[in-house]
Amino acid sequence: MKRRNLELFLSLVILTLIVLSSAFAPLLAPYPPNQVDMSVRLQRPSFTHPFGTDAIGRDMFSRILFGGRASIMLALAATTMSMLLGLLLGVLAGYWKGVNDWIITSVANIFQGLPGTSLIVAIAGVLGPGVGNLLLAMVVTSWAGYSRIVRTETIKLKAEPYIEGLRCLGCGDLWMILRHIIPNMLNSILVLFTNRFGHSVLAIAALSFLGLGVQPPTPDWSVMINDARMHYRSAPHLIIAPGLILFLLVFAINMLGDVLRDRLDVKSQEVRSY
Repeated sequence: MKRRNLELFLSLVILTLIVLSSAFAPLLAPYPPNQVDMSVRLQRPSFTHPFGTDAIGRDMFSRILFGGRASIMLALAATTMSMLLGLLLGVLAGYWKGVNDWIITSVANIFQGLPGTSLIVAIAGVLGPGVGNLLLAMVVTSWAGYSRIVRTETIKLKAEPYIEGLRCLGCGDLWMILRHIIPNMLNSILVLFTNRFGHSVLAIAALSFLGLGVQPPTPDWSVMINDARMHYRSAPHLIIAPGLILFLLVFAINMLGDVLRDRLDVKSQEVRSY
């Protein structure tokens, strides 16, 4: 428990620092993120430029502060839309079953049988670069995982005696879904949402690195890494700084997901209590 508490504290501290620094980037950044100054290009970290400058003299510290906005907001939007779509289709498949269940489950099996990252790259490549196409590719390839878990939980909860009792009392299907079935599966959805959020951050970073996501000159960590490839020997800080921040963000999200899984998993808690 002490170890888990430490992990929870560490993950929350890292996430809070990254999110707040991105949110208040206009107040914290010492320079405009796109300000070009060729007289200070490729400078190493110093007191004036804590993370150095890039190939056209832009301050890396300022760009990293602003870069978190695009990565975090896009990952949050993609994960939320995938969760809502998976929740809707999973409840539809698990509660009413029949043809709906067969169609949704078959489509979900097809999507889960395909390599996720490769499919995202393929869809984004066909649709072209851009934030809207990036979100569409993320949602299309990520809803199936939510749908399968929600379907399983819905079938399990629908068979509970209290659901039968509510039906005998005249409660409608929509009432039971919104007030009793969905609230009782929120723990599983929350844990999956946290894990998927970290995956979305990495997927968006990969697409932006390949030029299919966030487009220059918008500050973004993966775009900074891509721009620094030509100077990785003479100026390694251009890759290390955004790469380290991206690593810390995903590390903290995954750690938080593991802690939430242990704390919200009732079965594992019962096993540990014996």
